[in-house]
Amino acid sequence: MEPVVTAEQLRASTHLSERPSAVVADVRWYLDGRSGRAAYEDGHIPGGVFVNLDTDLSGHDQPPTAGRHPFPTPVAFARAMSRLGVGDDIPVIAYDDSGGGTAGRLVWMLRILGHDAALLDGGLQAWTGDLEQGAGPSPVPATFTVRPWPAERFADADDTAAFARAADAIVLDARAADRYRGETEPIDARAGHIPGAANVPWAANLEATNGRFRAAADLAAHYAQAGARRGSTVVCYCGSGVSACANLLGLERAGIDDTRLYAASWSGWSSDPERQVATGA
Repeated sequence: MEPVVTAEQLRASTHLSERPSAVVADVRWYLDGRSGRAAYEDGHIPGGVFVNLDTDLSGHDQPPTAGRHPFPTPVAFARAMSRLGVGDDIPVIAYDDSGGGTAGRLVWMLRILGHDAALLDGGLQAWTGDLEQGAGPSPVPATFTVRPWPAERFADADDTAAFARAADAIVLDARAADRYRGETEPIDARAGHIPGAANVPWAANLEATNGRFRAAADLAAHYAQAGARRGSTVVCYCGSGVSACANLLGLERAGIDDTRLYAASWSGWSSDPERQVATGA
């Protein structure tokens, strides 16, 4: 499955039949504290299930240096997927209302485990059919096999610092430019960015006119401007390891596959007083 599918492809699937061919996942979450669950109940794609970023896609009881959204254990993730009706042989199509800034987390988590998953291109706004309101369906529990997270798809803080200095690697910060430069920091301990990291906001993956993912060749040129090319190792981070996944999917679409996530991201890095902080462009 490609990392991005269109609303037309979703509509053509049989996800509303008695035996779904895909689980449609609503992964809305907001940095400003609004409720993703409330947004889901106000209107979601019919048959879609709500996935809670904080409880279903994140770990708990971790130190601050693990970040605000550390990865769950493989067992906890498998349990959440099973409860949501995601079986081993059922693809997942995830969406949000930002173009992939939160739904990309679920898609990337599944894809690195070898599970078919894709973003709905353009998010909820691309869906032209009726919306369903209320609590949504009660998923039928499914069997999702526990699989370890592949270590080669992650970088810790020391790895990220080393990659930022390496000639054959690049570290990309997916946050907005003002947060990268350290001009504002709405939530984390310190303002700025990881020394040596380049700023490639995840929203730049999207066309300005319609909020859909840019073509593969366009994305490849976009990432090349920051130094991310085929053959180089690319480490992505953001505020808490969520929106960076949209960049990881964008890189995959561009044909760049040696990529890693620094899951603790800026929330973890900035919580460690031993880590240096850079500011400015």
